[in-house]
Amino acid sequence: MTTAITNTATVIGIDAHVIEVEADVSIGLGVFNIVGLPDGTIKESRERIVAALNNACEEFPIRKVIVNLAPADIRKVGTGFDLPIAMAILEASNQIPQGLLSSCLIIGELSLEGKIRPIDGILSVALAARDAGIDTLIVPRENGPSAALIEGLTVLTAVSIDEVLNHFCNNEQLAECLPANNPESSWQTKYDVDFSEVKGQDSAKRALEIAAAGKHNVLLSGPPGSGKSMLSKRLPGILPPLTFHEALEVTKIHSVAGVVEKDHTILYTRPFRNPHHSTSGAGLIGGGSVPKPGEVSLAHHGVLFLDELPEFPRSTLDLLRQPLEDKKVVISRAKVSLGFPSDFILLAAMNPCPCGYLGSEGKECVCSAAAVLKYRSRISGPLMDRIDMQIEMPSLTYDEMNFKQKGESSESIRKRVLNAREMQLERFSRDDNTSSNANMRHRDVEIHCCLDREGHQILSHVLGKLRLSGRAHDSILKVARTIADLDQSGTIKSHHLSEAVNYRSLDRELNF
Repeated sequence: MTTAITNTATVIGIDAHVIEVEADVSIGLGVFNIVGLPDGTIKESRERIVAALNNACEEFPIRKVIVNLAPADIRKVGTGFDLPIAMAILEASNQIPQGLLSSCLIIGELSLEGKIRPIDGILSVALAARDAGIDTLIVPRENGPSAALIEGLTVLTAVSIDEVLNHFCNNEQLAECLPANNPESSWQTKYDVDFSEVKGQDSAKRALEIAAAGKHNVLLSGPPGSGKSMLSKRLPGILPPLTFHEALEVTKIHSVAGVVEKDHTILYTRPFRNPHHSTSGAGLIGGGSVPKPGEVSLAHHGVLFLDELPEFPRSTLDLLRQPLEDKKVVISRAKVSLGFPSDFILLAAMNPCPCGYLGSEGKECVCSAAAVLKYRSRISGPLMDRIDMQIEMPSLTYDEMNFKQKGESSESIRKRVLNAREMQLERFSRDDNTSSNANMRHRDVEIHCCLDREGHQILSHVLGKLRLSGRAHDSILKVARTIADLDQSGTIKSHHLSEAVNYRSLDRELNF
């Protein structure tokens, strides 16, 4: 009997940390202890490991078994420790030749009969292994294609623990999972819904095109049935396709959260998250005793759609202020502080008043001015200040719904969006922190959003009349810069600026 060492990983936040599994089997009573700050799921793994080894391999050694998870100051979480602990025990009890496990990383959950079940966060685990200089992974069969996306790794897959045992003892090689050739070539960018299906609402369509081109936040306001939700669900269809690096980031976050479908190796479409207004603050931002990503991180590189915005608790909505500003969320606990990326387009929809028909020509509003102000006050001023465009959508007439011709398709709009994005990539090619107009800092605005004398006069008049903040000043210039990019114009002209100002409709309306 001796000591055996292998490697595994634990996922904390969205990043994995390599953990060394040490197993010591010595003469003594039948004791099986796991130390090194394991959580409840790892403590329960003792029963699964004993049953799996008894049912699939030789008997579990009736000896004193001590397993240490190092470093001992990192809390270990997850069920992926089952397989590496079992393999370390087999080597320590001389059922596997010595020294074979130390050069690889093993991860997987065990069933009572010895089957290996997949785990969440496999992309983070593969990245951590590569960064630690480990080039061989043994993972569950279902996790193989995702782990193989990371270059420089040999990914071996197994269905049961006896396959892993035979790999080390009898030289029966495990199946190697090879990376897909050019995975981007098989990505599909077609969507089930299209902009051409929406009748009328040309101003809202234009606003969403600008939002897609510059990654601007948008609020749609209109009576029930005016098409707010219908238009919003079509925004992903005009966004540029994910790059491979962005797709890895998105898949990594979704994998850690456990929301990736089993048949999806990598997520190739931009996320569209639509949480209900009963969502808690932790559900929206992320959190928990072991912090997990929330909706703002699951929407990273995509769209976060908040329908019926005033129905969300004001305290919950105000949690969005930091993610919108910093493009990340920092969640602090007593012993750990974790960061989650949250670079998304905020798309929100609301009724103009509690009854929904303020300003509607087809139905009279029954709300008092006090009720309207109370309803609007559920959205705080600082949050509204971070929404670049506020669009009013009128009700559709009978003729518009039945006889108006279809508008442009999503594909034709996406072409203009892609051209505008190319201009931005060239503009910010030397800036690693900025890739779109919406993410420009104030010094970038001063460089790239210069105005002529007429433009300064327009903006000065607007700021004085609407009493807008400095953030709103920069926001208008950023939107104007995107409108100029859609026109393939190198300078911001007065009509670009005027159009950007017109997208601050609620700023005007709230001053009655």
